[in-house]
Amino acid sequence: MGIQEKLLKFKVHILFPLILLGLLFSLVIFAPSFFTLLAYFWPLFLSTALFLVAVVFFGKPSTSDASHVEHHKAAAEDLLNYVAGQDQTVQHQHPETEGEDEGEPVAGSSS
Repeated sequence: MGIQEKLLKFKVHILFPLILLGLLFSLVIFAPSFFTLLAYFWPLFLSTALFLVAVVFFGKPSTSDASHVEHHKAAAEDLLNYVAGQDQTVQHQHPETEGEDEGEPVAGSSS
């Protein structure tokens, strides 16, 4: 078996690393440097970091605010129930049902 036949047998094993090496080399040559990207995006990085610090700093409830935390939890549950359509305190009346009892649904209505 000659050298050419052995090379043809392993052509995929040779071509794949060569293509990968060529792509990596072109990426290193043509891509912008890290410092170029950092110089362009530093305001975005800085504002994001400051925002995250503010969220962590202001987001911590203190131990003396236990009643406020419970109040906020109850308010959040009320809001979720309202959005889910399970709010019992707000009764919407359609113009068609103005003279009827509020608790009975009107025929043909979807609520």
